[in-house]
Amino acid sequence: MKSLSENWITEGWIDFEYKKYLLLAYLQHVGAQFREVKLYPPLAELIHHYSKLKIFEQNREQIKSAFPKLLQGPDSKEFKLNYKPLVIDDEVMKQLEEIVAFSLPQLQKHIEEGKTIYDLLEHEMKIEPIGLSPLYQKEGYVMLSYEKSKDVYVYRYKVNLFQNSVDQFKGIMMQLINRVRRTLAHTLEHIKLDLIKTYKELPNPATYSIYSQKQIPLEESFVPISKRLLLKVVD
Repeated sequence: MKSLSENWITEGWIDFEYKKYLLLAYLQHVGAQFREVKLYPPLAELIHHYSKLKIFEQNREQIKSAFPKLLQGPDSKEFKLNYKPLVIDDEVMKQLEEIVAFSLPQLQKHIEEGKTIYDLLEHEMKIEPIGLSPLYQKEGYVMLSYEKSKDVYVYRYKVNLFQNSVDQFKGIMMQLINRVRRTLAHTLEHIKLDLIKTYKELPNPATYSIYSQKQIPLEESFVPISKRLLLKVVD
């Protein structure tokens, strides 16, 4: 099983053994991904499911709200559809509580495994500026490369601000624009000059190099970790 649905715990047959089977099948897939050093999206999904189950554990009403509702009919005055919550008996709630109690430590165990791999990979990566760094760093370029490879993956990045009901936080987008070969005559500095000539809207771009000592999957690990590294150094 490659993924769990958003409301897997309340969908379908509410039975401890059945839900245990679903979870363990999913975690088996996650474990296989981690063994291939593929952290994303599995690690982010694990954290999401764990956070949601913690809310369930702390608030029984959250569990009830996650159940599907029966359609009663349209409300002609409010121009909306009315739904009736399903009645959840004590035995079903007991099953759900057992499922949550079993699932949380299983999810946490795999999250810790993913974080350990993440920390190891991040520790073996190095980020450094290419040339002088301008004051404006909310967008620019980042070049990803492996220690034992001449290939350079050139990305354009842009920092965005996101707002939810409580906080404002930063995110970063990276778009692959080229893949080039680095040589003695074609260094990272030369690649940066080529970018300036090609994309004139950024005449003095912030440009960084990130290289990994390990040959890890590009999209599933290298790029996501690079985003986090970039956010630590750009304003």
